[in-house]
Amino acid sequence: MNKDKRYEFFARLRAANPAPRTELVYASEFQLLVAVILSAQATDVSVNKATRGLFAAAPDAAAMAALGAAGIKQHIRSIGLFNTKAENLAKTCRVLVDQYGGEVPRDRAALEALPGVGRKTANVVLNTAFGEATVAVDTHIFRVGNRTRLAPGKTPLAVEQKLLRCVPKEFLRDAHHWLILHGRYTCLARKPRCGACCVFDLCEWRDKSRHAQALVN
Repeated sequence: MNKDKRYEFFARLRAANPAPRTELVYASEFQLLVAVILSAQATDVSVNKATRGLFAAAPDAAAMAALGAAGIKQHIRSIGLFNTKAENLAKTCRVLVDQYGGEVPRDRAALEALPGVGRKTANVVLNTAFGEATVAVDTHIFRVGNRTRLAPGKTPLAVEQKLLRCVPKEFLRDAHHWLILHGRYTCLARKPRCGACCVFDLCEWRDKSRHAQALVN
């Protein structure tokens, strides 16, 4: 996809959704970090259901550290991998309390050093909580980047690096949210809604016409 098409791609996504936001529900940087850790291999809907009770019981790092892994588990049993996630959250909260005064660090290396936090989670926090121009490549963004040829790559990191290079600067801060939402609701994995896609003519997926026609039929 060339430079002009990439610009138009994001201009249309912005026109359709001028102020994109994560669908995770949170009230602080700490709560966002917790929600993103829990969202691995889980839907935002399921995470929001679980965190409603969790955040009521433990709204900050100190309170969640006091709950411990056992207490955290009681609130997140409906989420996949809840045992591991609870253990990681308990350890992460203890680090935040002991080393950062309960605050979430605005530093990639410090974030990635937290238990349960990898590059994708760190990118989400840096972008959503701190407004940095990062792109967290999940399965949706990986699919959209490759399928549309916006930012093809064999690995999430390759797609991330390509997006950071090719997305026009004025769109880069919100690109993460636009691409996730586009992949979640339009550019679906099995049955992409090509006939309802606002960037259909810009997309370079070779099967797009077939899928669009299938929707008509």
